[in-house]
Amino acid sequence: MSETRRKLTTIFCADVQDYTRLMGADEEGTLASLKRCREAMGRLIESHGGRVINTWGDGLIADFPSVVEAVRAAVDTQNELAGFNARRPADGRMLFRIGINLGDVIVEGDDIYGDGVNIAARLQASAAAGGIVISSTVYDQVRNKVAVGFEFLGPLMVKNVDEGVPSYAVKIGDARDETPPAERSGPARPQPQPQPQPAVMAAAISEARPAPRGRRLYGVLAVIAAVLICINLLSWQGVFWARFPVLALAVVAALAWNRDQTLFNRKITSLAIVALGIAGINLFTWTGQFWAMWPILGIAAVMGVRWSMRR
Repeated sequence: MSETRRKLTTIFCADVQDYTRLMGADEEGTLASLKRCREAMGRLIESHGGRVINTWGDGLIADFPSVVEAVRAAVDTQNELAGFNARRPADGRMLFRIGINLGDVIVEGDDIYGDGVNIAARLQASAAAGGIVISSTVYDQVRNKVAVGFEFLGPLMVKNVDEGVPSYAVKIGDARDETPPAERSGPARPQPQPQPQPAVMAAAISEARPAPRGRRLYGVLAVIAAVLICINLLSWQGVFWARFPVLALAVVAALAWNRDQTLFNRKITSLAIVALGIAGINLFTWTGQFWAMWPILGIAAVMGVRWSMRR
């Protein structure tokens, strides 16, 4: 039976952007390119002291005893694959996204499990095509040791992790090495080749924008609210009764936005939305008393406790 234990390690997770589209266009050619890219990636991972743990579909997961070497392996991988893709048509390029996290994991046989692995996979999914995203635990270890630049992307929400994980995009093209050559370790690496670099802040902004499904929901709610207001006005009897269902629709829209946003803590934001809804009810039923201050005060206390315990 395999032994189960825990260890602190650096998790390297990679997959291919638009792999399904590439397979649909040319299965055999895509598989051949994937094999070639994986061989290059595996060679670079091993040269930096890492170990490929598993591959599935278009994905790959590896771990490294050194955080610095994990990031160097990722940079070398993207540089080498950039050269490979430069000779291919734009719609046939195989662009990998890489996520790196330093965390405590469960080791069972040759496999690793746990939140540390899940965070690395989420970082990878948030990376731009041909890009690298790292967690703050990785950034703290490599910020003055690797010849790359970094851009803060804000907290990244991960399933089963209450607080957002601060993340950074690695800016290969704008790298500036502040470490003298004599102090560097590891094999010499090729200089980054000029290539289009996505605006990393655009990635952060896109995290906060509603997904197409969310936009459709907002559109439906807006139409319903407009219809209710029109019915109320066309059947006017001196009472604006539509204000209550419109308020309810606004709360639903806000909660739907909160479900997809990654800029703020979702639980605290949910409490704030509920507090605003209660304040709206109080104002719409105003009788000269602001009774909503008591439930809002209770919600504010809960928000304060959650904020103070977030670390």
